[in-house]
Amino acid sequence: MARTEEVEVTNMCMICDGKGNVLVQNKKNHPTWHGWNFPGGHVEKGEFITPSVIREMKEETGLTIENPKLCGIKEFLRAKDGVRYIVFLYRADKFSGELKSSAEGEVFWYPLAELEKSGELISGFREMLSVFTGDPLSEIYYERSGDELKTVYC
Repeated sequence: MARTEEVEVTNMCMICDGKGNVLVQNKKNHPTWHGWNFPGGHVEKGEFITPSVIREMKEETGLTIENPKLCGIKEFLRAKDGVRYIVFLYRADKFSGELKSSAEGEVFWYPLAELEKSGELISGFREMLSVFTGDPLSEIYYERSGDELKTVYC
């Protein structure tokens, strides 16, 4: 059995302002993924995971985060090509800089307590919130059975 496979590695970060708000991105320019989520992006070849999330936050929000903490992962096998897709999920509450939107989408502060109720969230994001905010949970993945996806939490 092969011990290697093609993997796409990404990150996402919930930035907290210490006042009950989180930084949300309204993703507009992605071909298939539209709506609200947390900012994030791809890990570049040769780049380590934590530095990649610091870089992505700076590029997409204008903020330089400090000491991001890994709070979980999300993974799935992409249906169109079977490539494993892994998202490293981070939280950060220390940052500096001036908030600014990017080509990835508009960024803004939003009350965390109200986020789950929003009808603007990207598909699948609501399920990830429990990993970002729930200490006992550290992973979310999807099992496929035919055309049906089952969400599994660990």
